[in-house]
Amino acid sequence: MVCRSIALAAAALLFSIVSARADDGALIGRWYAALLVADRTELSDLLADDVRIKLDDLGVVQTKQEFIASIDEWKGAVAGAEIRHRIEKTEAGVTTVIACYDFPKNDMLMQETFAITDNRITASSQAAIAENCDGY
Repeated sequence: MVCRSIALAAAALLFSIVSARADDGALIGRWYAALLVADRTELSDLLADDVRIKLDDLGVVQTKQEFIASIDEWKGAVAGAEIRHRIEKTEAGVTTVIACYDFPKNDMLMQETFAITDNRITASSQAAIAENCDGY
């Protein structure tokens, strides 16, 4: 009976871990969909109030308010673009994503990380890994 209880507890724990990863994947999918159309409301809903967004290539760290304020400028840049992404790994609460930003005149391959707590992005970093998406 004790072994059965332990097995059930282990199965429940495994299910909760798998469910959390699936939820994180769905949240990241929503992130890229909102980013593609520069949806300020959706992006704001996805970000924790105290989020820090680190743009490694630019040496910039943005607060939620600074990031949302930059969306109007981003909207012009992303017009006619496509964003493809795939989750590379999830480890210790951080999900690593490879994303191809395919703009009308150029493309760029990025590695992005997301820390997610309570269905909100609490931290994100972004760094270019190639000047084209050939490796995607």
